[in-house]
Amino acid sequence: MTVWEAALLGIVQGLGEFLPISSSAHLVLLPWFFGWEYAGLRFDVALHLGTLLAVLFYFWQDWLVIIYEGFTRRRSAEGRLFWYLLLATVPGALVGYFLENYAETIFRSPLLIGIMLIVMAVILYLSDTLAASYKRMHQLSFADSLLIGLSQALAIIPGVSRSGVTMSMGRILGLSRETAARFSFLLSTPIVVGAGLLKLKDLTVADLNPPFVTGVLVSALVGFLAIKFLLRYLARNTFNIFVGYRILLGVAVIVLAAIRGQLHI
Repeated sequence: MTVWEAALLGIVQGLGEFLPISSSAHLVLLPWFFGWEYAGLRFDVALHLGTLLAVLFYFWQDWLVIIYEGFTRRRSAEGRLFWYLLLATVPGALVGYFLENYAETIFRSPLLIGIMLIVMAVILYLSDTLAASYKRMHQLSFADSLLIGLSQALAIIPGVSRSGVTMSMGRILGLSRETAARFSFLLSTPIVVGAGLLKLKDLTVADLNPPFVTGVLVSALVGFLAIKFLLRYLARNTFNIFVGYRILLGVAVIVLAAIRGQLHI
């Protein structure tokens, strides 16, 4: 892998992790489109470490308050949020742990990715269009957090989008667009920390090469900008631009898979 390829994958990861377009799908599709050799799941996790830096840097003040309140004032809004975030992390962590082998093999089918891009586009559109916005962060309940956490488990399938499915569930539960996005971003922190720690033990000194470092740094910078953009964008706009993009990309993937004779899951 060249430094330029790593940088491009870093851009894709930084955008896809936080925008509801599925980073995992794009990390599979980009090498598939251009015929690159797949960099491996280790490099995927390295890019996720970059976006972890992005979300920590953007929300570091929030996290200081959330953690402090979580252990000192559990009944406060921020204290409850700390435990709700931990609760919501559990389903995704368990699914990721037990289905990791499927994520590396069966779930990487271009046809499946194309289908899921379109299916989640429809779900995102319907949840955003039909839902009412009447809840803010301090109004989240135990049940809301659990349901959002359960939905996050579906993101093991590339094309679903962790941010997309959690934001969709948040909208279904009545969260405003901005609140759904903020909770989704905060929720990404523990799951990415866990995935990173699980894979760090497999990294060697040889893995810490210029492409690796480039990918992490680029994904961190682009991820930070993506968070900032989306929170401002959703304060005044719908998810429709992402719905349209997902459908167009999904159709393109299915057509290309048909041309290449890869219509199998």
